Amino acid sequence: MLAKAKEAWEQDQVDKQGEKERYLAERIIPLRTSGLSFSQLQDLCRELHEKVEIVDEERYDIEAKCIHNTREIKNLKLKVLDLRGKFKRPPLRRVRVSADAMLRALLGSKHKVSMDLRANLKSVKKEDTEKERPVEVGDWRKNVEAMSGMEGRKKMFDAAKSPTAQ
Repeated sequence: MLAKAKEAWEQDQVDKQGEKERYLAERIIPLRTSGLSFSQLQDLCRELHEKVEIVDEERYDIEAKCIHNTREIKNLKLKVLDLRGKFKRPPLRRVRVSADAMLRALLGSKHKVSMDLRANLKSVKKEDTEKERPVEVGDWRKNVEAMSGMEGRKKMFDAAKSPTAQ
């Protein structure tokens, strides 16, 4: 695979070189300086200098545009990074909204039906729940002292064995 990539790269280099040579052959005409007088050679040199100056001006303009665009891209990238850093997504909080308020928000003024969801719930008396769970309040220190050390572990082990023995 690397060999194929290397061959493709070399072929691209050869193609680019051939294209460059063809372009230069079209744009540059060969100079014929033999048989020209001194004044004709000076005129030819002046013409060549003028062409070189024009090409240098174009190159300079293109280079300046390129530098300007590069600077602008860099500044825009910095702005994007700044904007990303400034706006953090806030953590979402739970909002308590009743069903009526939700329907009003969704339907607007068309909402006329009232939904009371709590009316359908089963009512539970508080006294019933307290009777079901008798709470034993004892001195927790006695329990901790009784279960500490090896004796407490032996009691726990014996307690675990005794229900299975019966």
